[in-house]
Amino acid sequence: VCQRCWALAHHGSALRLRLPPDEHRRVVSAALRRPPRHGRGPLLLYVLDVTELPDPVLPQLPALLGPDVPAAGVLVVGNKVDLLPADCRGHLGRLRQRVAAACALAGLRGGALVDIRLVSAKTGYGMEGLVSRLQRSWKCAGDVYLLGATNSGKSTLFNTLLRSDYCKSRAPDIIDRATVSPWPGTTLNLLKFPIINPTCDRIFRRQERLKEEAAKTEDQLSNEEKKYLNQLKKQGYLVGRVGRTFQQQKSNAEIDFDPDMLSYSMDEDPRDTLENHEEREEFTHNEVQDARWCFDTPGIVKEDCVLNLLTEKEVKLVLPSHAIVPRTFILKPGMVLFLAALGRIDYLEGEKPAWFSVLASNLLPVHVTTLSNADTIYEKHAAQEFLKVPMGGEERMKEFPPLVPQDITLKGIGTTEAVADIKLSSAGWVAVTAHAEEELLLRAYTPKGTALVVREPPLLPYISTIRGPRIPGTPAYRTKKPPSFVENLRTTG
Repeated sequence: VCQRCWALAHHGSALRLRLPPDEHRRVVSAALRRPPRHGRGPLLLYVLDVTELPDPVLPQLPALLGPDVPAAGVLVVGNKVDLLPADCRGHLGRLRQRVAAACALAGLRGGALVDIRLVSAKTGYGMEGLVSRLQRSWKCAGDVYLLGATNSGKSTLFNTLLRSDYCKSRAPDIIDRATVSPWPGTTLNLLKFPIINPTCDRIFRRQERLKEEAAKTEDQLSNEEKKYLNQLKKQGYLVGRVGRTFQQQKSNAEIDFDPDMLSYSMDEDPRDTLENHEEREEFTHNEVQDARWCFDTPGIVKEDCVLNLLTEKEVKLVLPSHAIVPRTFILKPGMVLFLAALGRIDYLEGEKPAWFSVLASNLLPVHVTTLSNADTIYEKHAAQEFLKVPMGGEERMKEFPPLVPQDITLKGIGTTEAVADIKLSSAGWVAVTAHAEEELLLRAYTPKGTALVVREPPLLPYISTIRGPRIPGTPAYRTKKPPSFVENLRTTG
């Protein structure tokens, strides 16, 4: 493997390698314009990070495809739903409506939009349903291409599909897995695996397995399965189990060895001949001559994104890897909220206090201060441990762009429902909840060159209700993490 892939696989670090956005689009567009091998165009699996709505790349999709791409359709996958807490009943239905509205705004509607699915490629939630939906598209599409922005979870989805019923049973032992890294743009080539042909017999056996597993309770799982499930529950709110119906048959052939090879003198080294090394397993011609393939494509770089300004170590702190625990604060006019040193919201004018619920990586600090002290705190603590990101002291801040303001006017709709989200690029967002008819004047800051978005309606409008008791003497409420839910297990009791 190359030095870059070795560093990613063994050290979790990426070389500073950037492809321009135009180069990303050229690679993806050229792949989509290949002549169809099965008489039909590809099925496009667009992976969308639901925490990033409105998705910055989705409006580029029609231009990326162009009129000369014979696409069978686009199936939009809303990924990372495991990170978002349920603020009320039916929150997934509301999320799906938000994704559908974003698709319509981007020009994806009617026959072009095959379906919308909400999943977590990491915890497995919704993945079995996605596999079933993809298998129903077998006769109406050819190859499948995974598209999406950087860090949307395409490579994680590719690896999860690789070990599911969507992939030929021998493929996981042959296909190299996609490199998963928080560093933007780590997939620089087209990885692929062969899709299994979902015959009637295979569909029947798969449905029988799903019914059998759905009838189990957590107590009936093995200790290893319980341990893995508990690990996933700590990482996400929504969890699912991805299994395999069709396993590769393991060979029972006896192992031949030479007893004389097991003994050697003190003066000799054990022999290590090339003949004893296992040869890499490969597909036969008959296995792949008519196969449909699932391709993982390079992610499209998001422009005006704060992640483009950060180092690899900083990106790991900013991108949430575990379920987001909402942090709520009650602010009066004249108070300021900092999200690390990447975002700031000033409450300038209003008659009553308002609630500010922060949804960002649990590793990013949140600090509340007064308007008179805010500039001093930023100058003193930016790139220091107090504000954490960015990191590196005064030298780091010399190259980091300054925060630029944008004034925002909001009108409250009630003490239990947020009026809008203030999205601080990809660093996270703050849901603002105010009294009915209360007018607020806010000033939000993000680093120069990054996008600040006021999201109306908010993604989780009732998030301020998920909080513990008020901490005396502070504007903060105690954090409260909602429980996890396992999708395909029968609940006890």
